[in-house]
Amino acid sequence: MNTSLSWIKAYVPDLDVTAQEYTDVMTLSGTKVEGYEKLDADLDKIIIGQIDKIDKHPDADKLIVCQVNIGQGSVQIVTGADNVQEGDKVPVVLDGGRVAGGHDGSKTPGGIQIKKGKLRGVESCGMMCSIEELGSTKEMYPESPDNGIYIFPEDVQIGASAVEALGLDDVVFEYEVTSNRVDCFSVIGIAREAAATFQKDFVPPQVKETGNSEDVNQYIKVTVENTDLCPRYCARVVKNIKIGPSPKWMQRRLASVGIRPINNLVDITNYVMEEYGQPMHAYDLDTIKGHEIVVKTAQDGDKFITLDGQERALDGEVLMICDGEKSIGIAGIMGGENSMITDNVHTMLFEAACFDGVNIRKSSKRVGLRTDASAKFEKGLDPNNAKAAIDRACQLVEEMKAGEVVGGTVDVYGKVKEPVRVPFDAEKINSMLGTDISEEKMLGYFQKIGLEYDEAAKEVIAPTFRHDLFRLADLAEEVARFYGYDNIPTTLPKGESTTGKLSFKLRIEETARDIAEFCGFSQGMTYSFESPKVFDKLLLPQDSPLRRAVEIMNPLGEDYSIMRTTSLNGMLTSLAVNYNRRNKDVRLYELGNIYLPGQLPLTELPEERMQLTLGMYGNGDFFSMKGVVEEFFEKIGMKDRESYDPNAGKTYLHPGRQANIVYDGKMIGYLGEIHPEVADNYGIGERVYIAVIDMPEILEYATFDRKYTGIAKYPAVTRDISMVVPKHVLAGQIEDIIEKKGGPCLESYQLFDLYEGVQIKAGYKSIAYSIVFRAKDKTLEEADVSAAMKEILKALEEMGIELRQ
Repeated sequence: MNTSLSWIKAYVPDLDVTAQEYTDVMTLSGTKVEGYEKLDADLDKIIIGQIDKIDKHPDADKLIVCQVNIGQGSVQIVTGADNVQEGDKVPVVLDGGRVAGGHDGSKTPGGIQIKKGKLRGVESCGMMCSIEELGSTKEMYPESPDNGIYIFPEDVQIGASAVEALGLDDVVFEYEVTSNRVDCFSVIGIAREAAATFQKDFVPPQVKETGNSEDVNQYIKVTVENTDLCPRYCARVVKNIKIGPSPKWMQRRLASVGIRPINNLVDITNYVMEEYGQPMHAYDLDTIKGHEIVVKTAQDGDKFITLDGQERALDGEVLMICDGEKSIGIAGIMGGENSMITDNVHTMLFEAACFDGVNIRKSSKRVGLRTDASAKFEKGLDPNNAKAAIDRACQLVEEMKAGEVVGGTVDVYGKVKEPVRVPFDAEKINSMLGTDISEEKMLGYFQKIGLEYDEAAKEVIAPTFRHDLFRLADLAEEVARFYGYDNIPTTLPKGESTTGKLSFKLRIEETARDIAEFCGFSQGMTYSFESPKVFDKLLLPQDSPLRRAVEIMNPLGEDYSIMRTTSLNGMLTSLAVNYNRRNKDVRLYELGNIYLPGQLPLTELPEERMQLTLGMYGNGDFFSMKGVVEEFFEKIGMKDRESYDPNAGKTYLHPGRQANIVYDGKMIGYLGEIHPEVADNYGIGERVYIAVIDMPEILEYATFDRKYTGIAKYPAVTRDISMVVPKHVLAGQIEDIIEKKGGPCLESYQLFDLYEGVQIKAGYKSIAYSIVFRAKDKTLEEADVSAAMKEILKALEEMGIELRQ
């Protein structure tokens, strides 16, 4: 959003500040000024002169010698311009003055200094200027010649500042306006903020009643079929149109914010759009069939040619302005070529409407067209502003004698937007800010920005153009910015203190990191996007559910075309990089999501599951990895209930060195050695071990609650047993029997020997356990221990296990 200082001063007459003061103070009050440009920064000593006499140059056919009256005498200037005549009033830069650039429109930083000199032997004491040399263009000053000196009208004063006469003694400010301050996308909105900031009177334009004795309803009918997308539509008619240039003051204000003056009607719509922040559009009423406006959505596949001559493809979501037969405009974006204003227009229809901002933004993308109007509508405009804007436009039409305004307004307004009422409590606002501002002073701030106060209800009434005021905190912000952020003292926050901590899920993840790093693992992070070739590298069967992956619509390439369904590829790739760089012992871990679709093609978002993935090669084996897993389980309160199922069936793991991790009957992960062929696919020449734990599955079992018992008062009794065990029997199965049959006095057990060799018969192995018994309330007797051991041995014998003799 840009405004010129002169335009702001039109509504804040007593504003007397420098550009830098305005920038600093407005920024501190919440209207951030990104920067400013002084239009006359490179102009100096340029006045209005009148050419009294023109003579030919004695030594150059294309040069002339002019005697120019500058109000306090006359100077001689030699020029090659062929568009000047005696009596013309022109801009003259005197000796030592500066111009912004060259006649070709090029600009020079700091300007170009003009000095007295001689041209082909004739003295020249200055220079007459084109509009380009003054830093502007013919587009912004359409009355200037294509090539030549700028000619002033007769009513200007000789000797006066040419810069002021051209409106170049101005400053243009650029603002960064947040999307919730729609009112500040208008000059009036910025002026209201400036008046409140500098504590000056705000004098908005006074809109008078316009229109003849006729009824506009006799000229046009308006129907809004979709009131959700078009909450308000205002239309007025102007007849007996007279196309011509707009007045100089309007041209200068439009040019100052970068809008090219065209003619009085176009300039009025642009002017009101900048002044009120309400886009407008004008149609040739004679081209509107049936003199009827219908606001409705387009049909899929429709085509429409906009004012710029481009054909636009439409669909059923694009809102259109139509007449009785055809579409004549894309609502909120651009009108159609079939209803454009031409020099032959006699009767014109003015439109000021309010459209749904989200729909305008999406429609703008669909049709590939973004305009100044759509940029404003996207923010979500105030429907109550439309009537004021269209009345202002009609007032300007009458003042500029551009046509005859027909009486009345067609106003289709569904659900009227009402002001928001916010409870007001000065004490709470002071508590929020740490200030001691009186209630009267706060209400004074509110009054300056258009907020009213209902004393009986103790409520502040926010006008509908303020989309950002809903609660007491919003009012506190208004008080803070006008009181001055730099005036607010430093205070400690008030309120009850609370204990901050991580959520349970994040505490589990933090524990996983701590355990992994304690065990020598370094954290890694890998891509969620992968290649479909990963499945073949991992030897996954063709019917594996892991091959059902979410495809990326616009991937960077095939290597990043799907969302990962397993975390193994990233881990193995990282280990392979380390192996290829000759790192001997590597341990890595990652906490990252996998993405499992419910069905393909997707009808809903895929399930994201956090996985703890551990990977290592070098110093360590299967049991080292198993130890890390059990360390983690113990830390999160999942001790002694996990088991390992060797029949995991993972094709990417070694068939004899893999296991599913089962807890309370549910599989919560797996671990094992990577299949040699898979390791070879990744270029790793050593045994690789991995463990993957599904974090959502363990949340229901994990706990940080701990129950502590006192130091035992009574002695323990230990029994060691050495067994000959069939090879197919697992140590875990033996431990299950010890736990179940050991009775209430069983305290612990420990595997201390495992042996296979010639001394053990074929098909068997030797396993030895140390079993500890202890009672809490007495010293155990031999009978107590013998009974428990008898139950254990009996159960072991049923599994084909024999005591080793």
